[in-house]
Amino acid sequence: MFQKLLKKISRELGRASIPYMVIGGQAVLLYGEPRLTKDIDVTLGIGVDELGKVKSVITRLNLKLLVEDVENFVGKTMVLPSLDEKSGIRIDFIFSYSPYEKQAIERARDITFGKVPVKFASLEDVVIHKVIAGRARDIEDVKSILLKNPHYDAKYITTWLKSFDRSMGEKFTKVFKKILTEIK
Repeated sequence: MFQKLLKKISRELGRASIPYMVIGGQAVLLYGEPRLTKDIDVTLGIGVDELGKVKSVITRLNLKLLVEDVENFVGKTMVLPSLDEKSGIRIDFIFSYSPYEKQAIERARDITFGKVPVKFASLEDVVIHKVIAGRARDIEDVKSILLKNPHYDAKYITTWLKSFDRSMGEKFTKVFKKILTEIK
């Protein structure tokens, strides 16, 4: 059911000329260990000023919006949650236009389901997202991804995590280095 929905999302975002990448649990399934995931997270390469385009895509996909005051909610969270009622799968459309997200979307990989390409975040960008999210499940996902894929670009990951450390006053680079130590 997920693949069918991912194909539909890919087609509609393509028709609307909205750049995107699939992140979160669906991307972890691509690079890491199989695990239960009940949603699809899609980062969009547009800002909230193009909310109307995304609402049109949601309408064409026959998805149900999960918030009432859409403009206010998206303005505060940068996320537009929706639901495919037929399957019960939640789809979160995440607005972004930062330099990092733009680059990550450009680096996204086409994974073909049938004849339909679906853009998934690169392994490195999934790792960056997961380190920043920082929950225990996310850290385990990072370990799984890195163990299964030993030929990743650690320099790219570290460069972006250092940038986020500076801008957010966090210690993401330290977390990543700890993970590397633990998996060796």
